[in-house]
Amino acid sequence: MSQLLLDISHKSVCTLDNFVAGHNPELLSALSHALSGSSNERNFYLWGEHGSGKSHLLQACVHAAKQAKRNTVYACGSVPRMEDGLADVVAVDDVEQLDDAAQVALFDLYNRMRDSGGMLLVSGMESPLNLKLRDDLRTRLGWGLVYQVHSLSDEEKAQALAQHAMQKGFILPPEITQYLLRHGRRDLPSLMVALDALDRHSLRLHRAPSVPLLKEVLQHELK
Repeated sequence: MSQLLLDISHKSVCTLDNFVAGHNPELLSALSHALSGSSNERNFYLWGEHGSGKSHLLQACVHAAKQAKRNTVYACGSVPRMEDGLADVVAVDDVEQLDDAAQVALFDLYNRMRDSGGMLLVSGMESPLNLKLRDDLRTRLGWGLVYQVHSLSDEEKAQALAQHAMQKGFILPPEITQYLLRHGRRDLPSLMVALDALDRHSLRLHRAPSVPLLKEVLQHELK
């Protein structure tokens, strides 16, 4: 069997428009208003379990700011150095991965971004109160808007998968969705990766997407 390439390099660009809001409409609205300048909120902390959509939202905000010709920086598990001046929008993903030096750097970055009027977005697995970080940094992260990103229900995941398939040019049979939700990794990013791999595999074989082809994809992933 040819390699199925189960990686994330082919994933779609993360935007606010292709984020399935689920139980997060207020958060989505707050980010949109902040990016458009129709609100004065400049600091956001998003928390939630793996696969809930935190990274998608941070990357979507950076993408939207880039489209508006603004200077942006996205970093995951690290704090970007900006000796040449601050960016307009800075996103720091997976804050719990920061070591002591990076936590000091983020504390300093928070203060500098607040003084400059830039937009800072930070994400983590826990609420600020429960983060195992410096007390002064936890306090700063709690000063802005704090939102829990709620994971999607199975029905909402099915909707997101169907929408993703439509964007790729095919209608997703319900039996494929059901099989994915029962036998695949249940977080949405992993489900999307599996669906992308199924699409590429079916195109390579010139066969319509089906459960048997999906089984081949998932079996290869588990090897």
